[in-house]
Amino acid sequence: MSESIFRKKSVTQIMSDTGKSPTGEHSANLLKTLGVRDLTSFGIAAIIGAGIFSTIGRASVEGGPAVSLLFVFTAIACVFTALSYAQFASTVPVSGSAYTYAYVSFGEIFAWIIGWALILEYAVSNMVVAISWSEYFTSMLAGFGVKFPAYLSTDYGSALAAYNKVQTGGGIASEITSNERLLAEAFVQAPHWGDLRMIMDLPAGLITVLITYLVYRGIKESRTASNILVVLKLAVILLVIVAGAFFIKPENWSPFAPNGVTGVLGGVASVFFAFIGFDSISTTAEECKNPQRDLPRAMIYCLIICTVLYVLITLVLTGMVNYKELGVDDPLSYVFQKVNMDFVAGVISVSAVVAITSALLVYQLGQPRIWMAMSRDGLLWQKFSEIHPRYRTPSFATIMTGFLVAIPSLFLDMQFFIDLTSVGTFFAFILVCGGILYLDAKGLSKYSKFRVPYVNGKFIVGVGLLVALVLVVQSGHFMSSLSEKPLLGVFWLVWLGLSVGSFMFNFSLLPVLGILTNLYLMTELGISNWAIFIIWLIIGLVIYFTYGYRKSKLGDKNILV
Repeated sequence: MSESIFRKKSVTQIMSDTGKSPTGEHSANLLKTLGVRDLTSFGIAAIIGAGIFSTIGRASVEGGPAVSLLFVFTAIACVFTALSYAQFASTVPVSGSAYTYAYVSFGEIFAWIIGWALILEYAVSNMVVAISWSEYFTSMLAGFGVKFPAYLSTDYGSALAAYNKVQTGGGIASEITSNERLLAEAFVQAPHWGDLRMIMDLPAGLITVLITYLVYRGIKESRTASNILVVLKLAVILLVIVAGAFFIKPENWSPFAPNGVTGVLGGVASVFFAFIGFDSISTTAEECKNPQRDLPRAMIYCLIICTVLYVLITLVLTGMVNYKELGVDDPLSYVFQKVNMDFVAGVISVSAVVAITSALLVYQLGQPRIWMAMSRDGLLWQKFSEIHPRYRTPSFATIMTGFLVAIPSLFLDMQFFIDLTSVGTFFAFILVCGGILYLDAKGLSKYSKFRVPYVNGKFIVGVGLLVALVLVVQSGHFMSSLSEKPLLGVFWLVWLGLSVGSFMFNFSLLPVLGILTNLYLMTELGISNWAIFIIWLIIGLVIYFTYGYRKSKLGDKNILV
């Protein structure tokens, strides 16, 4: 591989261009209007979305009440990562989030991989949010007596599967749920031309188009909408926590972890995608009034607030009903219907439609700015970095984001998208944490206005490895766990390498913990996650070597020695 691919941007040059892009172009056209409150609001809007209003139920079915601990564990991983993000944000206050940070630390090829992965993660996360919005929207309409055509509010695959199951009898009639019967009816009732049936999730597509238009119009409009929606969202969540507390039955918390640690960690894909929200904050760096001060604060604030709310919501839901009943798409409404509080369930359904919109808004806001940063560096078509002369937003990138999210949302199932989430997010988080070790080793952390608190990991990382290995070997599951999850072998090897590096170079402990916790969570993801990610990565590398590598502007930049 050509050594020039791994040359890196100069931190000092980027810092001299504060308020400009790494190439010194374009970003003066972006409107600086965001403060710490706005950034915290964006983070909450993104993190508390479909995860808390929809997929939390799916995770609880497998993990039981102990899923609340999963949020704590993922939050710990995110705290280490958020601190690393915060240092980079204070050092390189430009758009691009993990893409830019990887560029500074590891060079262009790694930056491309992260940027390409984030394009997938943002798009997939927004597809989940859009489909969840559609489910709550049609439920809300039903509450008002308006019956939205089922064949225009579902995906073709789900309808066909339900139809086939009903036709074959499903083995046992009782195994066919009421929702499956509804989907089967939708398949039969759908207009068709020959074998082609018009089945699509129209609300999911339309809300994506509307939000894309809002984001296209400007950051001020997006900020105002986000702030209003977040206030409403927090009010609904507090209502659920306070009202639901009166209906908690402690016996529903027993067993607390019905499927053990495996069941709890099995929900990683269903919940972790929400935590990409604090990455979306860093994509707005060039639209912040004081990014070096406000970005680090906002990341920590939103992470703490959201983790506490996720834990409380999980405990309330699993306390109100048995965890086995939560495999629904609107768990917050469902639990109140079960305790005959239909009014509260109705309020939640209406509010969820509005509240989930804010998550959609922030994800649609973040992805175009990553594309914009990649385009500025010559890795994507120059049109992606165009700034609208009137609205001062990355106009073309925003429109393309709308197409990328809206079209698949019309035709594919939510579970399919959930299975695609998280791999790229974990990978990005790991490289950001590793980037801090690089900045420390090169003495570049002195440029950071915020620094990850330094704890010398010289002996702690290695001792931790020995203790963990002893405990796992004593449990008798070491070899079986490796055969079931081969990636665990990579996890142990990385831990060994970090132990050696920590002893030799006095690595900072917190970024090391960020790498290890994120890598361990990656081992819990299913094979479908990895298969799609690898295919996506191969496509990205083909684009990079056929276009990005040739068009790269890296040669015009100072090189960090």
